[in-house]
Amino acid sequence: METRRREQAPFTSRQSTAERILALVWLPIHLYLLPQAICRFFPTIDTSWLNVAVYAIGAVYMLLTQFRFLRRDFDPLCDRPGYMLLEILLSYGAMLLFNMAISGILLLLIEDVDNPNNAAVIDMAQTSSGPVAALAVFLAPIVEELVFRAGIFGGLRRVNRLLAYLTCILLFSLYHVWGYAISDPAAWVYALQYLPVTFLLCRIYERTNSIWGSILFHMFVNFIALNALTMLEKLL
Repeated sequence: METRRREQAPFTSRQSTAERILALVWLPIHLYLLPQAICRFFPTIDTSWLNVAVYAIGAVYMLLTQFRFLRRDFDPLCDRPGYMLLEILLSYGAMLLFNMAISGILLLLIEDVDNPNNAAVIDMAQTSSGPVAALAVFLAPIVEELVFRAGIFGGLRRVNRLLAYLTCILLFSLYHVWGYAISDPAAWVYALQYLPVTFLLCRIYERTNSIWGSILFHMFVNFIALNALTMLEKLL
């Protein structure tokens, strides 16, 4: 009974107002302003290095502006590392089951399920495997979790739990496909593939009461996915 009560402890992880503003302000910079600036000064930069540069700068920015928040949320990780590990493993298993269901739905909607974001990652990994691995496994989780989970979900969670889940799930799923959907509206359907992992990222953040829970889960998911995609490409 004691363990049960601890698992359902109140959600207390939160950024200060200044930390949240600094995290959310980065989203338009990350999506548009920074890539435009880099391309202007380095017009010949390829897509792989552009993405690595954007996420590397974003990770440095987040570590500088969110250091105190990250430090505060590190305590729950130290208090219950076994519980956090169990949540990560259980969430990954649940994600695999959800993904199977989503894949079945997509097969009913479209003839060829070929996520453009996954294809782009494979292409980048073939030319710059090391930097792309660093981007996917380390840089992206830090930037995205501090913006979407801490900034958006954490902020709305204080107001309305359901609204926090729905908003974060919708925005994070669309975030992964909007760049492709601008030129091909049919690509919006691939946002469905990100619904399970986005829900679980929010859930693990809430249950572990630490942004480190979702960061580590995000890193784990991306590590497995990147290796699976590259191995599949080699077999094909």
